[in-house]
Amino acid sequence: MATALPRSTHRRVLVTGGAGFVGSHLCERLLERGDEVLCLDNFYTGSRHNVAHLIGNTRFELLRHDITFPLYVEVDQIYNMACPASPVHYQHDPVQTTKTSVIGAINMLGLAKRLRIPVLQASTSEVYGDPAIHPQQEEYWGNVNPIGTRSCYDEGKRCAETLFFDYYRQHNLSIKVARIFNTYGPRMHPNDGRVVSNFIVQALRGHDISIYGDGTQTRSFCYVSDLVTGLMALMDSGPEVTGPINIGNPGEFTMLQLAQEVIALTGSGSMIAYEALPSDDPRQRQPDITRARDQLDWTPTIALRDGLTKTIAYFAALV
Repeated sequence: MATALPRSTHRRVLVTGGAGFVGSHLCERLLERGDEVLCLDNFYTGSRHNVAHLIGNTRFELLRHDITFPLYVEVDQIYNMACPASPVHYQHDPVQTTKTSVIGAINMLGLAKRLRIPVLQASTSEVYGDPAIHPQQEEYWGNVNPIGTRSCYDEGKRCAETLFFDYYRQHNLSIKVARIFNTYGPRMHPNDGRVVSNFIVQALRGHDISIYGDGTQTRSFCYVSDLVTGLMALMDSGPEVTGPINIGNPGEFTMLQLAQEVIALTGSGSMIAYEALPSDDPRQRQPDITRARDQLDWTPTIALRDGLTKTIAYFAALV
């Protein structure tokens, strides 16, 4: 009689969008912890370069796949990170962006339901839209334009949250929903249109730094390693912790302050150039992370100046 092979003692973790900016850092950290990682990406915005250093690890597997199509694998946890996250990318093909958020969520929830495993949804602060309260608490329902140019992302993520909680209520599925605020760090795409990468690339090239609007609109910037720590803490929390939970750095900065900091750290001679504010661009963004502190014992630790220094070094090597 054949002897059954012993089951691996490592967790087998599926990370969709695993070759993306945040996903690649998450894959790296899970491997460091000793997990087996199945990194799934369709490479629309992700890059093999982001995970090239992981290819030789025997506990790492890279699979090209689009989550708008069903997936049949055997894993113990799912981090659903797949979706273009910058306006340049998600507005390029808005229909596909909505499909990724909605159909992708259905497929990952279906997989988690079949396997009876926990699944984490990478949601976004954009579910709050242009908020009427400040800072943003998880109880706030948001102020979102359902038919604007950003709606494919904002409403797609809102619908994904709806699906996650319906699966939780209807099928008793173990879910985790993280609302991710502005995140930055190495492996950001240099042309993704996000403010930190824009400012750094422009400063390194000596170009004018483009500020949309008058520069008084605010964002809160979380360094990627802090974000990954928060996501893993949420996944590893008890079944009673479903979220949604804000994961972000509550330090709030105006766009003008960020531009001045980048100019100072790069030693650039760039000037500030003011341009028209894009449609539906939120005026304020700051997370209330009380729930993350209380339920996950998580707070960010990387100050903006320190995180920018590391990010500038990464972009300097590219530019």
